[in-house]
Amino acid sequence: MAITLVNPSGLPEIEVYRQVSIASGSRLVFIAGQVAWDAEGVTVGEGDLAAQVEQCYLNIGTALAEVGASFDDVAKLTVHVVDWTPDKMPSLLEGISRAAAKLGVTPVPPATLLGVAALDVPDHLVEIEAIAILD
Repeated sequence: MAITLVNPSGLPEIEVYRQVSIASGSRLVFIAGQVAWDAEGVTVGEGDLAAQVEQCYLNIGTALAEVGASFDDVAKLTVHVVDWTPDKMPSLLEGISRAAAKLGVTPVPPATLLGVAALDVPDHLVEIEAIAILD
């Protein structure tokens, strides 16, 4: 496996991600920001942040599988949430949890959460991009 995830002593342990990823692979995989579209380009979970987060993670899982990778190979996630406020955290975590259960993974690479004013279309509440490393 090309990725080792670490929570260094001296930094807080965050349940939903690790603070550091160490990459030993040689091939980089950059996955475009995934929104809550199904395979036909229809928005899933309109108005439902948890459903949209779940779909984003499932889409990332699909993209990873296409190149022979999995969430074990993800070195970094960046999450963009429209009009982010801390009270949205339970919905974000619910979506991640549901996707993790469906994918059979624990997606905990280092992550950055950014609040944004808007995304590509008004129906999209979240967009998530991933960087993976393969041997």
